[in-house]
Amino acid sequence: MKTSDFDYDLPPGLIAQQPIEPRDHSRLMVLDRARGTIEHRRFFEIVDYLKDGDVMVFNDSRVIPARLRGSKAGSGGRVEVLLLRRREAGVWEALVRPARRLQPGAGIEIEAPGAVTSAEVIGNGAAGIRVLRFSDEALLERAGEVPLPPYIHEPLADPERYQTVYSRPVGSAAAPTAGLHFTVGLLENIRAKGVRCVFTTLHVGLDTFRPVKEDDPRHHVIYREYGVVSGAAAWELAVARREGRRIICVGTTTVRLVEQAALTGGEGEMGAFEGWVELFILPGHRFRMVDGMVTNFHLPRSTLLMLVAAFGGKELIDTAYREAMTGGYRFYSFGDAILIL
Repeated sequence: MKTSDFDYDLPPGLIAQQPIEPRDHSRLMVLDRARGTIEHRRFFEIVDYLKDGDVMVFNDSRVIPARLRGSKAGSGGRVEVLLLRRREAGVWEALVRPARRLQPGAGIEIEAPGAVTSAEVIGNGAAGIRVLRFSDEALLERAGEVPLPPYIHEPLADPERYQTVYSRPVGSAAAPTAGLHFTVGLLENIRAKGVRCVFTTLHVGLDTFRPVKEDDPRHHVIYREYGVVSGAAAWELAVARREGRRIICVGTTTVRLVEQAALTGGEGEMGAFEGWVELFILPGHRFRMVDGMVTNFHLPRSTLLMLVAAFGGKELIDTAYREAMTGGYRFYSFGDAILIL
């Protein structure tokens, strides 16, 4: 297995720059793993593929206003900060630019409406990450803006379109984008079909933004993310597994969290989970809890594409991506979706 096995060339015009309105009218490619077939639908028609007793698992993490703009104390040089993970009160891991000029001891001044907060670089992390201590963490909500991925170049009129309609706990550096297709009405239709909707939390972190650089993906160190599966959610999943009902995860983040919780609980067990998710799913992984997946079209050479190939089968996923490009599907965060069953 090589990282280059997960590479492909995407015409730039297929990268979605704006979300579809309404949310659930994006296109939906439906892959049947057993038959090796591909169907083309609209996202609201996902209800046709669900049945009474299914469990759909969602990631309800909400994107923080993680992008901060400021200046370096003393020189006044422009600085950009992308918050990644809160370590403790006032202390965050962050990507900063220009990183080489922001070493431990450097100060950053960040303006918020009607106020100024400051940060000090107190440590270096892996992959160019800095550890920052803020003088007034409460001002970050006012000072920051919701960060869009670097491949989206058009401004977003409504920042809520980069949040799922069910987002609650704040903590992600990027949206769990498979969930962006769901509307309140569609969720009601899904429940009316007899499908149980279960909400878990995984705060999306750094790996969403970076490709795998090692030639052998097994040498890649995935950035850990914090996740929670409540006791009620774990019970719902455990009962569904025992009764042979399908568990369909919305997004790669949810897949990783559920599979991590199942591994932590031991063979055949699914209990409440709270902690760091470090599971890197590659082809060959034995899925313990997941029978179906809703996902978007992912960046080449990314851990997300590798996970999807592990679940859907690399040959079928390769065929699906080729067909999507030929058919003019929209890719990445604001793009179209795939349902894999």
